[in-house]
Amino acid sequence: MANSHSSDFVVQFWGVRGSVPSPGKDTVRYGGNTSCMEMRLGDKRLIFDGGTGLQRLGQHLLKEMPVTADIFFTHYHWDHIQGFPFFTPAFIQGNSFHIHGAVPPDAESMKQHFIERVLHPNSPVPISGMQADLKFSEVMPGDVITLDDITLETGHLNHPNNAMGYRVTWRGHTVFYCTDTEHYPDRIDESVLHLARDADLFIYDAMYTDEEYHNPKSPKIGWGHSTWQEGARIAKEAGVKRFVVFHHEPTHSDEFLDRMAEEVYAVCPTAVLAYEGMILDVTEPSRLMEAVKS
Repeated sequence: MANSHSSDFVVQFWGVRGSVPSPGKDTVRYGGNTSCMEMRLGDKRLIFDGGTGLQRLGQHLLKEMPVTADIFFTHYHWDHIQGFPFFTPAFIQGNSFHIHGAVPPDAESMKQHFIERVLHPNSPVPISGMQADLKFSEVMPGDVITLDDITLETGHLNHPNNAMGYRVTWRGHTVFYCTDTEHYPDRIDESVLHLARDADLFIYDAMYTDEEYHNPKSPKIGWGHSTWQEGARIAKEAGVKRFVVFHHEPTHSDEFLDRMAEEVYAVCPTAVLAYEGMILDVTEPSRLMEAVKS
């Protein structure tokens, strides 16, 4: 059971980095683990992506056994699955995880795809050792998922090999988790804009600055990621309450991100740069709660 009060809706970040883990003295404050975010909605727990941050979340969850959670994957690039083979609660009998994600047309089922294609060829540990109750459900962009009184809307994201965004609504409050997407040069992505509408929190793939994205010596166009400037534009257009800069570039140091934060705040005063352990209260998105150490 989630450790939040029955009326709480909070988001906690366990991995905020993109592409590759980046540990070291230059990334201590924002963190070097790859994508993993947890939502606690009353007594429900939702986990989004299984980057190396999932291993850290798993250690935290050992204090709360038995654990039940729904896990949603945006896609299966390494930085979003690396943590799952080291997610200790999945190896313990009595825990239960319902895994949701898309599958390619030639896969027989989500279970087959996840175990045989995602985990087995990339995992150094025996998958047979996972003693938790694992259930699998296929989700396609555009699907609407209902978990009791929680509604999840999904949408296609512009990323190599495809990705999927999740808009989560509970008791009149909404979070849109939108990572690994690239904006279009001539227009706002209408799907992203629709899913971001009036959200309390808009968590966006702001891997690059505009300068990096358009750098003539090393452009990032076509790499499947966006910029904080584009995220701020969408946030303003969609009327979101708080824009969360997420999926930090692995070479962006704490000092770089501090400088970038000043530019972000000048354009979007309610924005925040995600860091490992950060907790945001969705019902009061302007309030930054103290990070909880695992």
